[in-house]
Amino acid sequence: MTAAVQVRSDYSAGDLRRLARRSNDADQTRRLLALAVILDGGSRSEAARMGGVGLQVIRDWVLRFNEGGPEALRTRKAPGKTPILTDERRAALAAAVEAGPRPYVDGVVRWRLVDLAQWAHEELGVSVSRQTLGRELRAMGFRKLSARPQHYAQDEDAIGAFKKTSATSSPPFVSRTAGRP
Repeated sequence: MTAAVQVRSDYSAGDLRRLARRSNDADQTRRLLALAVILDGGSRSEAARMGGVGLQVIRDWVLRFNEGGPEALRTRKAPGKTPILTDERRAALAAAVEAGPRPYVDGVVRWRLVDLAQWAHEELGVSVSRQTLGRELRAMGFRKLSARPQHYAQDEDAIGAFKKTSATSSPPFVSRTAGRP
């Protein structure tokens, strides 16, 4: 069996308890109090019971504490999945959207998400779903713009005549309950 990793000695058990009292992070408090048990001369098993974890986790906490001090025991945010589109790829996508498609090369006269996904696969070498691409474009400030539909048989003269004959002001509002007790 190997020897236990020694806890750094520049903090006392009292120091760790004071830091735990001031901490707003519940997990950091639990970790500091478990390490305080070790610094008081308790066993690693007692510290594990105090922290509600196993011995391997206590060892990991000691290593983190030795490396970075009390701040290293704070709850860290999980790194998450790396994004498909890097900053360079986002810049290339934005440039392509702003420049518009080239019909003789891209085979389309306007960008759709399907077309942009195909472009990203060919030019950037990444496979991106339409949903992800739409979310990324929206985050970059792009919005879908389309022309207002117009009926093919719409008569401009009829619209002008309708506007001229329409009432410009509505009749005054009369209350139905006016004059009733």
